[in-house]
Amino acid sequence: MLKCLNKNILFKESLNKNKIILNNYYLNKNIIYYNKNSYSITNNKNNSIINNKRLFSTTTTTQTTNILKEDKINNNNNNNNNNNEKKFKFISPLKNENEKKEFDVIVIGGGHAGTEAAAASSRVGSKTLLITQSIDTIGVMSCNPSIGGVGKGNLVREIDALGGIMGLAADESGCQFKVLNQSKGSAVHGPRAQIDRELYQESIHNLLWKITEENNGNLSIKEGMVEDIILDEEQKEEKEKEEEDNNSSSSKDEIKLKKKSIKGIVLDNGEIIKCKKVIITTGTFLGGIIHIGNKRIPSGRMGDKAATALSLTLNRIGFELGRLKTGTPPRLDGKTIDYSVMSEQVGDEIPLPFSFSNSKVKNDHRQLKCFVTRTTEQSHQIIIDNLNSRPALESGEDGKGLGPRYCPSIETKIERFQGRTHQVWIEPEGYNTDVIYPNGISISLPEDVQIKFLKTIPGLENVKMLKPGYAVEYDYIDPRELNHNLETKKIDGLFLAGQINGTTGYEEAGAQGIVAGINASLSNQNRSPMIISRSEGYIGVLIDDLVTLGVTEPYRMFTSRSEYRISLRAHNSDQRLTEKAFECGSASNEQFLSLKEKQSILAQVYSNLKEIKRSPTQYLMECAIENVHEKKSLFEILRRPQVNFQMVKHYLPSDLLNKLTPLLIPIIDSECKYSNYVDKHVVEFNSLRKRENQLIPPTLNYWEIPQLSTESKQILSKARPTNLSSASKISGITPSALFSVQIYIKKNFINNERILNNNNNNKFKNNNDKQ
Repeated sequence: MLKCLNKNILFKESLNKNKIILNNYYLNKNIIYYNKNSYSITNNKNNSIINNKRLFSTTTTTQTTNILKEDKINNNNNNNNNNNEKKFKFISPLKNENEKKEFDVIVIGGGHAGTEAAAASSRVGSKTLLITQSIDTIGVMSCNPSIGGVGKGNLVREIDALGGIMGLAADESGCQFKVLNQSKGSAVHGPRAQIDRELYQESIHNLLWKITEENNGNLSIKEGMVEDIILDEEQKEEKEKEEEDNNSSSSKDEIKLKKKSIKGIVLDNGEIIKCKKVIITTGTFLGGIIHIGNKRIPSGRMGDKAATALSLTLNRIGFELGRLKTGTPPRLDGKTIDYSVMSEQVGDEIPLPFSFSNSKVKNDHRQLKCFVTRTTEQSHQIIIDNLNSRPALESGEDGKGLGPRYCPSIETKIERFQGRTHQVWIEPEGYNTDVIYPNGISISLPEDVQIKFLKTIPGLENVKMLKPGYAVEYDYIDPRELNHNLETKKIDGLFLAGQINGTTGYEEAGAQGIVAGINASLSNQNRSPMIISRSEGYIGVLIDDLVTLGVTEPYRMFTSRSEYRISLRAHNSDQRLTEKAFECGSASNEQFLSLKEKQSILAQVYSNLKEIKRSPTQYLMECAIENVHEKKSLFEILRRPQVNFQMVKHYLPSDLLNKLTPLLIPIIDSECKYSNYVDKHVVEFNSLRKRENQLIPPTLNYWEIPQLSTESKQILSKARPTNLSSASKISGITPSALFSVQIYIKKNFINNERILNNNNNNKFKNNNDKQ
């Protein structure tokens, strides 16, 4: 028996009689109300109310109609303002699928998670349908025009290693490339690219089309809004009936009832499409509301509808929904900016591509410049004077919203860091546009306040604001409802990826999307899931943190979240993950053969470096390397911080040197530098993991542990766990943080008593006031 979960949705035969569509809200016998503080579902027959964690509440029909009219006007204005943006210049090869009514896997949402999920599912061999509001919005970069960064760049390279498309699109569309943290070791390098929005979207469309062509038409695209999910509960109901009829006395353990499973989806026009697996990647659209001052617009991105009915469906299934917030800054007219008073930021002379399939990026000889300016005291005063006009948000405890800790709004920055000015990165949105993205000043105050604020920033005194900044709140599901393959525990065949799992950022979304897509397709074929462990990749760290610890705020990836970060370097992502992806069918044969060739060359190089030895005199006279006191191998010498491969490469056979590409040189240097630390680190970490019941000294001051993030210090200082096992169960505390605590205790305490020495007394300042 097929069941439609959302009782508020009326199907085709009753659409004209009972349902009036107003901006994606419905007035019928079961009314979905929206007001400025809440949602509610009211059944007119008995006036019953369904409440959940989001504090649904009632309102009156008159209030609802007025609000809907107001929001309809707002959205119509937004749609008019954004029409020109959506009509991109390139001709998309993607076509709207209206004929097929049955697929193996359906992906809901065409953002970064959705496109990776759909592409991966198709590559692995399942007939896949990507459903999106509009083909025009597939691959849109909703917020910042950039890909990568510290931690995030590692995710992009891992997505590429798994056969994904984000890195390829970034290499095609990047207009400035820069590896962050280059002054530090390669374990914390962060590949990043400024992106041309339109070129990126065009590249995503072309890559999806290519996947469709190469996989026998496995991937289809359909425009529409998914409002309901169809489940098969027949076997469960028959079991329950049989138990009741026979008055069975069997224990619950003996009666194995089959979990609910996916059978299809329902679109907003009543159309039913059958499938075996569903991947939800709705981003900020799930119950999304945009806030600009006291304006509230039901939307996940300016000009696009929110997925409200689907949110209600998930609530009815029994998922716990919470609310999170993100935001975006205003968009500026670059022609009205004075760049002469700003600091210039240029890209790397030789851009590093994200994709292992590329030896260089497309626009390597025409990189655009970025600039940096700062807020002023006057800027801050305008914000402070207008804080009473900030929107009242649903998420968080104080009405200020539960947003990303590491990307706060300018209002939050000014409140949190008093007396400090803040950087504003002036970033171009592409080659053929004057639109500028002012990174660092996400804001949700009224438009007139935003303009006043902007004009106090050096270089922006005469700026024209093209679009206001805004906050957007959206629903998410507790990721602890998921298994490590990103399939929900409640429903067989239902997978979740992206911001619906409590993360923030394109890269985090894409990483989840490709894992969900691979696993949904594998599940459809009754194959074992692909699980990435914490030691194999940052994607493994990301997913393990989510499904094990959950989230208390939007989750962002950093290298510090991984206890294996010494091994998980961006440039060895393919060596860690491509073979695994090839076995699943996600990585191509070309990728796999390229990896094998690369591994063969590197193995020959390492073998030669270990075999070839030179005397101290030779190193001094031929390489200018000093302080060598005995005969050493090239590999041993390359462990030294000041020595690099270029200084000793002439000792290697010329035929081997001819095989080396410029991209392999940093890998060789890095492998030699970290060789001693990797093995030692793994052994030490595994040893410490066995002592998880170790007590934590009650006098331990977490603010004295420099390796801990501010977030971890705040959480642990507040919770005061008694042992490491208890600390590991606290949301937001990663194994990497626990490892740092263990090391600190080992060095500074004996039997929970502090080892007193002058260094300890002088080195650290007591930070109890921060707690």
